[in-house]
Amino acid sequence: MSESRKKAALDYHAFPVPGKLSIELSTPAETQEDLSLAYSPGVAEPVREIARDPELAYRYTGKGNLVAVISDGSAILGLGNLGPLASKPVMEGKGLLFKRFAGINSIDIEVESESPAQFIETVASIAITFGGINLEDIKAPECFEIENQLKARCDIPVFHDDQHGTAIVTVAGMLNALEIQGKSIEDARIVCLGAGAAATACCKLMMAAGAQPEHITMLDSKGVIHSGRTDLNQYKALFATPTSARTLDDAIEGADAFLGVSGPNLLNAAQLSRMAVNPVVFACSNPDPEIDPALAHSVRDDLIMATGRSDFPNQVNNVLCFPFLFRGALDVRATIINEDMKLAAVEAIRAIAKEPVTDAVRRAYGGVDLQFGRDYILPKPTDERLLGRVAAAVAQAAVDTGVAHLPFPDHYPLAGLADIKL
Repeated sequence: MSESRKKAALDYHAFPVPGKLSIELSTPAETQEDLSLAYSPGVAEPVREIARDPELAYRYTGKGNLVAVISDGSAILGLGNLGPLASKPVMEGKGLLFKRFAGINSIDIEVESESPAQFIETVASIAITFGGINLEDIKAPECFEIENQLKARCDIPVFHDDQHGTAIVTVAGMLNALEIQGKSIEDARIVCLGAGAAATACCKLMMAAGAQPEHITMLDSKGVIHSGRTDLNQYKALFATPTSARTLDDAIEGADAFLGVSGPNLLNAAQLSRMAVNPVVFACSNPDPEIDPALAHSVRDDLIMATGRSDFPNQVNNVLCFPFLFRGALDVRATIINEDMKLAAVEAIRAIAKEPVTDAVRRAYGGVDLQFGRDYILPKPTDERLLGRVAAAVAQAAVDTGVAHLPFPDHYPLAGLADIKL
C-alpha cells in the first residue's frame, strides 16, 4: 500500500472521532418523565416481566437485533496472530458492515485468553446478552473446537464468518462459474490449495451442494492430503482420499476448478495450462492471489477467475453474505445457523447474479452494464436486492428446519429496514 493510502486508512479510523462505531439513543431522554421511564423507577417493570418470562427480553430490550463480533486476534486478516487488541479495528469494521447493510446493531468484543477452553467459557458466559454471535479472526484448528462448543452451549446463532461466510460466497460463485463453463458441481474435479478454516468450510459446503468427496483434492503445506498420511488432525483427515497425487503439480492435471485459500503466487502458469478445458480459478489469497489475474488470462482465454480483491472482476467478498444471513436468522429468532440456511443463502446469492443489475448498481460501478457471464458471477455488495432475498431465504430455511422460534410471516418485515441506507 502506498504511503498516501496508508495515511488515508489511518485518518479514516482516527477522524472525526476514533473508531468506526457509536451508540445512539432509540427512545426519548429529554424530560424528567422520559428519564423516570428509561431508568428508575420505570425500568423495574420490564425487569419484572423478563424475570417472569425470559422471552420478553426480545420485546423490551435490543437483544433481538444485537450481534457480538468476537475475536482473540489469533488470525487477523492475512497478518497472523497479532493479539486481541490489534483485532479491534477489524471487529469494529464488521460492526460497521452489519449496520450499513442489514440494520443490525453490534458490539465488538476482543478476548484475551490462554486457551480455547477459557475463550469458550468467556463467550458462553456473556452470550445471553446477544441475539447472535459472529466469531472472527480465530486461527485453525482452535476455531473448529471453539465454534462447535459454543454452538452446543448457546441458544442463539454462533457463526464463524471466516469459515462459513467465505464458504457461502465461494460456493455461490463456484456454482455459477461452473454453470457458465458448461460443467456441474457433481462432476467437477476440484483442487483446493489450503487446509485451514476457510478451505475446510468451503469444501464441506461444496460437498453439501453436490461435489463428490472423491473429486476434491486438498493440499496443505506438506502436499496432498491423502489417505496414506499419518500426520493429519481430525479436520484434515475428513478430506484424505486414496490418490497417487502428492504435489500440486500432480493434482492440477485435468482439474476443472482450483480454489486457493493459501498464499500469493503458489499457482504457476504451467500448472494453470494443464487444467481441463474451461477451467475455473478462485485465487482468494489476499491481498496477493495465488496467481495474478493478468498472467492467468494470458495463459488461458477460456478461464473464469475470481479473487478476494475489489479491483478485479468476480470478487469473493463475505459482505455478500453475513449481514443478510444474520438478518434472516434474527428475524425469525433462529437458535442456530444450520447447513440448510447456508445453502439457502448460496442459492439466493447466485440467483441475483443471473438477473439484470439494478440502476443503482450500474451507477455505483461507473455505468458499466454488468451481465451474468465470465466477468460477473456474483452480485456486487451494493446490490439492494441482497438484503431482502438472502435474509428471506435464510429465515424460511430456519422455519422449515425447525430452528426458528417465530413463524415466517406472509409479508416478511425486515427488522430495522427503515434505518438502512442503500
